[in-house]
Amino acid sequence: MASQREVRCRCGRWMLVQPEVHAVQCSTCHAVTQLYSLVDIARDASRLIHGFQQLRRQHQLQQPPPRLLQPLPSPFGKKRAVLCGLNYKGKSYSLKGCISDAKSMRSFLVQQMGFPIDSILMLTDDEASPQRIPTKRNIRKAMRWLVEGNRAKDSLVFHYSGHGAQQNDYNEDEIDGKDEALCPLDHETEGKIIDDEINRILVRPLVHGAKLHTVIDACNSGTVLDLPFVCRMERNGYYKWENQRPVRAYKGTDGGGAFCFSACDDHQASGYTPVFTGKNAGAMTYSFIKAVKTAGPAPTYGHLLNLMCSAIREAQSRLTFDGDYTIADTSAEPLLTSSEQFDIYATKFVL
Repeated sequence: MASQREVRCRCGRWMLVQPEVHAVQCSTCHAVTQLYSLVDIARDASRLIHGFQQLRRQHQLQQPPPRLLQPLPSPFGKKRAVLCGLNYKGKSYSLKGCISDAKSMRSFLVQQMGFPIDSILMLTDDEASPQRIPTKRNIRKAMRWLVEGNRAKDSLVFHYSGHGAQQNDYNEDEIDGKDEALCPLDHETEGKIIDDEINRILVRPLVHGAKLHTVIDACNSGTVLDLPFVCRMERNGYYKWENQRPVRAYKGTDGGGAFCFSACDDHQASGYTPVFTGKNAGAMTYSFIKAVKTAGPAPTYGHLLNLMCSAIREAQSRLTFDGDYTIADTSAEPLLTSSEQFDIYATKFVL
């Protein structure tokens, strides 16, 4: 038999009680004292802990998930775009007007082409958020976001205004032995983004029915997407497709369409000028936007190319000795490359 235990009343009197007793009344002050066993205490404590845990779980479920400092737009809109503008401020090779080019492209896509403002991701070197600076890592990430989960009828746009370059081709998939590349803000330490990688990230994931249009306002940008077909257009409007498909590597899509408007051929330099608007602007970006605006509804690719070439030739004809048109090659004109050959005067351009 378990031994009795002593219990002290609040009046000071000590009482002996049996272990199974849960309450005892003092014979002196008649107060009732509630008694608890260790089992009771443990059970009540367990109930309290369990209740607290339930409340905490309910609170966590009610709380929204943590958000990034600058959340990216949803990757599942039918229209979405990535726009990159790099002025390289403070560098010996700084440019003028590239950030303005990206902003002009954003206004054009939203106001003229019906792109939702929150479906456009801007990367410029004047951004406050580290996620929006056009570093190599961020541009790669933005490219992946652009094509993530792409579906039929998606319209995707990639625009880049900044430096382009060429370097030796080490995997022998280029006819001219040179890879084309984009120069992110940190290219001096992290390296360039070469066309092989751009093709792998942006071009190959495109599914049937999805379309990607890119506008590259940079030097050496002709085949920077590594698309297999180059449209060679003469000044009289006659054109022919040049097949640049490498024998040992596939550079096409997964069924979708990819089109690239580049500022110049691979061996040429692009230019910027205040001739168009009074402020420095990339000749390629300005002529592309102007051509689409003035061409009327659903122009053909051939019509756009002719309008763009005419606008740039006009700017070149207004050259002055004080350098209104900054360019290393005045013969440079826009170049169209594509994942497939097509009739440029019969196929409508639709964003």
